[in-house]
Amino acid sequence: MTRIEADDDHRLADFADLREGDRRFCHPAPAGARTVPAFALEGIRLVRRAVSGGYRPLAYLLHDGFDASLLPPPPADVPVLQAPTALIKRVTGMGVIREVVALFARPSPATPDDVIAGRRRVMVLNAVANPVNLGLLLRTGAALGAEATLLDAECTDHLYRRSVRGSMGAALTHPIARLPDGHGLLELLREHRIESVAFTPDPRADDLAAFRPSPETALALMFGAEGAGLAPDLLDGADHRLRIPMRGDVDSLNVAAAAAVAWYALGAS
Repeated sequence: MTRIEADDDHRLADFADLREGDRRFCHPAPAGARTVPAFALEGIRLVRRAVSGGYRPLAYLLHDGFDASLLPPPPADVPVLQAPTALIKRVTGMGVIREVVALFARPSPATPDDVIAGRRRVMVLNAVANPVNLGLLLRTGAALGAEATLLDAECTDHLYRRSVRGSMGAALTHPIARLPDGHGLLELLREHRIESVAFTPDPRADDLAAFRPSPETALALMFGAEGAGLAPDLLDGADHRLRIPMRGDVDSLNVAAAAAVAWYALGAS
């Protein structure tokens, strides 16, 4: 383990400005940072889950007082750094520092065809840009019956640390693929004989409680971003359009709450 005392130590370049998002996903990495596509995690629980899931660690940064023996033993070439908590906050930009901040190599992305082949229950997320909502959706789907998830090009990074934290680690193990720009989502689902189910607050949509698919029917439950909802082409082209009835003057639920209701109702039916 190596002790770090200076903010400008070159060994901290990989951990710079994590609060701004994992810039290794879609932007050039900070000067001096490694070029291997990477993502960051925080906290011992998520680090353990990543290692047990086969992700390759690149570096660990521990705060003062944390016992490194509690970490899964890293390969010999993985740097284990320790620094004062205040220094870590300044370098990473994170206001709260858990026991460890870790960098892992990004795996090769799965293809949409591979992820949904043979699946009976798929979740589709459209333009979910909020990482907390994305994480909650992945946690909800994984817990309540989604076998895989497709993200469109407008969704945030599912391996961004706030997404992973919100998912309680489900983002690390749940089968996920991202659709490239211009890829025909509904056509892809039809090719795999999966019926699309669009969720919307539109009062003209069918009541979720009345939806009774046959057990053999493969379904893709589609959810859109807060406020905007699903894109018009997905709403118009879906095989089914469903709503969750509201009471009082509330017109809709948070998207993660709506997904929880939908997946639970589907399982109960």
